[in-house]
Amino acid sequence: MTCVSVVIPCYYSKDMIGKVVALTRAELTGAGYDYEFVLVNDGSTDGTFDVIRSLHEEDPKIIGVNLAKNFGQHNAIMAGLGRTTGDYVMLMDDDMQTHPSQCLKLVREMENGWDVVFAEFPEQHEAWWRRMGSAFTMWTMRTLQHRPKGVESSNFFVMRDYIAKEAAKYEGPYVYVQGILFRITHNMTNVPVEHFDRESGVSGYNLKSLVRLWSIVLNFSMAPLRAAAIVGAALGSIGLIGAIALIIRRLLDPTVAMGWSSLMVTMLVCSGAIIMFLGLIGEYLGRLFMTMNKAPQYVVKEVLDDKADHDE
Repeated sequence: MTCVSVVIPCYYSKDMIGKVVALTRAELTGAGYDYEFVLVNDGSTDGTFDVIRSLHEEDPKIIGVNLAKNFGQHNAIMAGLGRTTGDYVMLMDDDMQTHPSQCLKLVREMENGWDVVFAEFPEQHEAWWRRMGSAFTMWTMRTLQHRPKGVESSNFFVMRDYIAKEAAKYEGPYVYVQGILFRITHNMTNVPVEHFDRESGVSGYNLKSLVRLWSIVLNFSMAPLRAAAIVGAALGSIGLIGAIALIIRRLLDPTVAMGWSSLMVTMLVCSGAIIMFLGLIGEYLGRLFMTMNKAPQYVVKEVLDDKADHDE
């Protein structure tokens, strides 16, 4: 029997996680699949882990992982990937927007030989600025990582066990799970599914956290540095051409007045570009520094896993 491991990062979801687990389990078992759940509490202090503990006591196939603090959704996913044992590994959210009723569409598509199957949402029940931010992030990742054409990534997807194990080897503190998958395989596709409204609470993502997530693209591509070099070369070329033109014009007409305003504008534009690209280089160096100093990807405070306890 094929086993599906379901990894769910949980953030202030004590009122919802039990329902998500029950509905997903019913969908999988009703279709003849075995299951296991890895529920990762990402620093919630509202009693979410107490609910996870109760679920584990009722069903040993539900594994609980309690992180020491909030590390972010993608880091929490990494904490769960290393504990999966199923043939397929499914990622979903804890808020019922990635609804359990849609999970079999992804799982069954895996039987066509794909390594990864992403959910695609023709209609998204999110604020317009969230949709725009997601679209920009997806465009960035596609441009910088040469993602397969026509594939839209999302936080609701299924992958094969060997893909999950390879992804779990990533140790950097800055994590973008989909970016890691694009490095491992291009044998992936989309399946259209329905996107539902949140049934409780509000999203843990604000504009600041979305910008931070987008910036993690720097960990997966050298393209921004190459772009900085190209822009720098272009500005230098423009400056050289302008200088030659100015000399020629001065030779032809010595009475031509020198423009102070144009000079200041040019200096400000060039100086701004230099400072911006120095900041970009500094961001790369800072991330390298944090990685070399082994900044933790996550810290596990407690694990509820009968198999691990028995093995130890």
